[in-house]
Amino acid sequence: MDASWQMGAQPVGPAAFGIEKEPKLKLSLETRNRGDVIVVHCQGRIVYRDEAAALSRLVGEVLQHTNRLVLDLSGVSSMDSAGIGELALLQTWAQEKNAELKCSGPNALVLDLLGLTNLDSVLEVHPSVDAALASFREEQVCTDC
Repeated sequence: MDASWQMGAQPVGPAAFGIEKEPKLKLSLETRNRGDVIVVHCQGRIVYRDEAAALSRLVGEVLQHTNRLVLDLSGVSSMDSAGIGELALLQTWAQEKNAELKCSGPNALVLDLLGLTNLDSVLEVHPSVDAALASFREEQVCTDC
C-alpha cells in the first residue's frame, strides 16, 4: 500500500468553503417625480452598512428638494435591524424638515418586521405607490375644506 500522496495548495478564507464574495451593493435605488411627490423605488435588500447608507444618502438629498416622499418597498427582498433603524431615522429626518414620508408595497416579511418593531405605528404604510400618492391628494383636499 502506497501511503505517499501530495496535498495541493488549499484555498484559504471564504473560498475554502465555496463562498463567493457578494457584489458590493445589493440595493438599487431609483427616483421618479409624480407631480409634487418624489417616489424612491427600492430593489434588493436594506441591510447593515452599504445598502442602508446608500438609502440614507439618497433620501437625505431628496428631502432637500421636496416635502413629500414615498419609499416604494415593493422590491425589497430582505431587511435587517439596520434597515429597520434606517427607516426610523428617515422618518425622523422627514419630521425635522416638516416633510411627509410614506412607505408603500412592503412584502409580508417587511410588513411583519414593521409590525414586530411597532414601526408601522410611526410610518404611514400603504399597499401600493398609487395608494400612497392618493393619500397625499386626500390630505390636500381636506386642507381646502
